[in-house]
Formats: sequence, C-alpha cells, structure tokens
Amino acid sequence: MKRLLSTVAVLLASTAIASAEGELQLFNWGDYTSPELLEKFQAETGIKVTVTDYDSNDTALAKVEAGGGGYDLVVPSANYVQIYVEKGLIQELDLSKLPNHANIAPEWLDVPWDPGRLYTIPWQWGSVGMGVNSDAYDGDINTSAIFLDPPAELVGKINVAPEMNDVLSLALMYVGGEACTEDTEVLKKARDALMAAKPKWQSMDYGMTTKLASNDVMASTYWNGAIFRARLQNDKIKYGYPKEGYPLWMDSVALLSDAKNVDEAHQFLNFIMEPENAGLISAFARYANGITGSDPFMPADMADAPEILIPEELQAAGHFLPTCSAKALEYYTAIWTELRK
Repeated sequence: MKRLLSTVAVLLASTAIASAEGELQLFNWGDYTSPELLEKFQAETGIKVTVTDYDSNDTALAKVEAGGGGYDLVVPSANYVQIYVEKGLIQELDLSKLPNHANIAPEWLDVPWDPGRLYTIPWQWGSVGMGVNSDAYDGDINTSAIFLDPPAELVGKINVAPEMNDVLSLALMYVGGEACTEDTEVLKKARDALMAAKPKWQSMDYGMTTKLASNDVMASTYWNGAIFRARLQNDKIKYGYPKEGYPLWMDSVALLSDAKNVDEAHQFLNFIMEPENAGLISAFARYANGITGSDPFMPADMADAPEILIPEELQAAGHFLPTCSAKALEYYTAIWTELRK
C-alpha cells in the first residue's frame, strides 16, 4: 500500500427521517459501508448510524437537492464535490472538532476538488476498468474495446455499469478525446461507438460483484474494489486498466447544509480518520483510502492486489474526472438518454 500511495501525486496533476441526539443519517453508495465500522462507532460513542443507499452520483445529488431526506452526511465523488459546494448543499467542516484531520495523507489533502479539505473527508479511492472472466476470454483486457468493440467470445455476455460520467469518459478516451469535452465531433464519435456496441451487451446494471463471481456475466465496466471482491469468490476474474484512458475517482464524506445531527456527524468524521477505522472501511469494500497509517489494519492481500496497484506502464492512462461544464453535461445527458432507451 505504501507503493500505492507514493504514486498518487503522479495520478493527481421522500419522507423526512426523524433526527435526535445520538443518531446519524449517512447517505452512501450501496454495499459500500462496513457494518463492523458502524458497530464499533456505536459501541464507542452511543450514536446509531442509519445508512441509506444510492446507486449513482446523479441519484444522490438529485435527492439531496430536492431536500426532505433528513440526511446528515453524503459521499460524492471528486467531480461532484464542487457542484455540491456551488449549490450550497454542503457546509464547511469545523476543523476544531476534527483532530484526526492531520491523519489525511498529504497527497489527499490539497486536492483540486477541495483544496485543504475544508468540505470533505476521504472515504475511498480507485479506478474504473474492465472486469473479465478469463475462462470466457484470455486476450488483452487492458482496453475499453472489451465493451466498445467486444471480441466474439464476449458478445452478449457484457455488462456496462449505468454510471453516466464513467461510461462516457471511457468512450471519449477510447476515441481519442477527453472527459467533459465540448468538442461535438469527438462527442459524436463516442456516441457512435456506444450505440454500435450496445447490441453486443447483455445488460446495463449494477451488482456485478455477485454476477461476475457466479458467471452470470463474463465482462463488465466496473470499479476496481468490486472486481477485487468478485475475484476473491472466483479466481478467474481479472481486472483491466484501459490503455486508451480510464477514470480515477475518490469518494469523500461531506456534511450537508441542512444536517440536523451536526455534532454526531463531526464525531463520525473524526472516527473514520483514525487509521484503524479507515482500515475497516477498506477491508470491507476493498478500495484504498486516504488516511496515513491505515495499511497495517487492512487485509494482507490488499498489499499487492492487481486491482489496487496500478501497473506502472498504465498509470499515466488514469485521469481524475473534472467537473463537467453545463454545456458538456448537456451533451452527456443527450447521449446517455439515447443510450438508455
């Protein structure tokens, strides 16, 4: 894991829920929160955490913006943090209540999406790549051709995770463009590649950890930690980093502006910056985190896992996604709407 953290500097360039003292409402990605972490937090603080799941950044943003959810904390990806800030949906943290803020690894402290970490605390980070069953296909998996120009062995057996920014970014990089471009010619190439490939896919769905492990799907665009968990159940599962370019991401915890349980939220944020507790988060979901000293508290198999340690020759192909302009988002949405029909 130390080798992993040393590369980060290179990679970076609706019913209201009742709130009361001793409670906390966490709005997080599905299958992403360690039950052991929550049990330990409640045992130490007496605060009960209720987790409500979501399946995409867009879903989370829409629900938070609509209001009335009763959530205290949300876990957006890096390219969504500034959207939350600009819309006034999250508030600055009280760093005087977060002594463990000093445990944030230096490479994750002064990040472009939240300089100085005034609004967010690291949760986990990783990449978007290709999960492939080597029994079905033993060729090159370090390419987005797996889903955009699939080999015959995988036709009709491919899933594409329905996360708009990730899928469109992979497609744009594949055709030689960049994420969040406003270049209509490049966008058309990406759109055409996606529409031509779609008939060769099996599905656009989540839940690939189980489906890949059980051979229900033979390949999928997906997140590295979930593919890692699939491999632990089925050693035929491999993870590929598209050489044409692939997204990197970090999910971070933010305090909502209308949070009711603010003191409890700060206790939780400080708690997850304890190295041992950050290790619990990673041990469950199998992604790296941004907390110094957490390595000894992670499973030993994370130290050299191919889903965690990006091969040196493919590191430069990884890119943290920017926050798209309104115009780029308009193009994205149009392509995505057509693709999802």
